[in-house]
Amino acid sequence: MKYSITAITLLALFMVLSCHSNPVNFEGGNPEGMAKMEMRTPAPAGATDAYKSQEESMAEQPELSRAITYDRKIIRDANLLLIVKDIVKSKTAVDSLVKKHKAYYSNETYNNTDYEHNCYVGIRVPAENLDALIAEIEKEIGEVYNKNINARDVTEEYIDLDTRLKNKRNYLNRYTELLKQAKTIKDILEIQTKIRELEEEIESTTGRLKYLTNQVNFSTLNLQLTKRTEIYLDPDKGKFGERLKNSLVKGWYGLVNFILFVIRIWPFWIIAGGILYVIRRFLIRRRERKK
Repeated sequence: MKYSITAITLLALFMVLSCHSNPVNFEGGNPEGMAKMEMRTPAPAGATDAYKSQEESMAEQPELSRAITYDRKIIRDANLLLIVKDIVKSKTAVDSLVKKHKAYYSNETYNNTDYEHNCYVGIRVPAENLDALIAEIEKEIGEVYNKNINARDVTEEYIDLDTRLKNKRNYLNRYTELLKQAKTIKDILEIQTKIRELEEEIESTTGRLKYLTNQVNFSTLNLQLTKRTEIYLDPDKGKFGERLKNSLVKGWYGLVNFILFVIRIWPFWIIAGGILYVIRRFLIRRRERKK
């Protein structure tokens, strides 16, 4: 009898321990599991059991690894103003240096005045060649009048965009698989809407990443070549004959421009003539009445 009581006690203790070792509540669900689901994209309202089971499997998959190392992403731009003796020869020398350093022109502008002859060029050069290109331009082209170099660190933005892009692609793959298993029209439409939103976000993020990558890989050098004329260097000692010629030419152009302007506003003259005619007729009739 003593052994029977002991056996019954051990059996009861074993059953109690077995009940406490199973934390799953089939009526209320697993609170930890639900919290994990809330961190993910929620299932659409009214979704089927198959849809929800797939969402749960998506939530159980591990996060993307964030232990990825990135190189520093630095955008470098420079502005350089040189005083040169010959614009044409200097521009030809710059062309040779641009080819040498595997760069290219993004824009090119010429601007000539009585005081200065200017050539503006935008140069896109591989980032690793920027310093060497600037050094050779300073050495071979002309006298440096103004120079500044700017650097912007966009590493944090690049990492953030790259991480988001990977996560969005991961979710896009999951929703694509989920679409294959959807059974109701409502589930299919809601999944397709989510896929379209993810595709638009991926396209936008990819474009921004490409832009940052291009800006990091290629630096921009805004170069200005300036040749100053004798009038600029000493206005009071400019050649009288050349200054007189320039004055006569500018005076003639001014007269021509004035005549063309007068002709250009011919509709105004017609309107003004009509108004003067009406005023004149009114004054004549008024005089006649007084007589």
